[in-house]
Amino acid sequence: MTFIPRPSTHDDEDRPANDNNARVPEVFSVLDLIPSTDDDEVADIVRRTERLAIALVIGMAICLISAPAVYVALTYYSY
Repeated sequence: MTFIPRPSTHDDEDRPANDNNARVPEVFSVLDLIPSTDDDEVADIVRRTERLAIALVIGMAICLISAPAVYVALTYYSY
């Protein structure tokens, strides 16, 4: 059986309750998984992803507008 130590709740007893400089636990991000140390490369990846997302949303909007229009046009054409 492996013992996993828990953080003590008594470590912050001497700190005021309204302390704005409280210790923040280290947060890991998905961006930490990108194996790049260059911020320009990361920014370029984000820009390309944003452009792809915008193009996808515009394409979906065009399909949602044109599909019913094509359906209506074909139903009137068949009469």
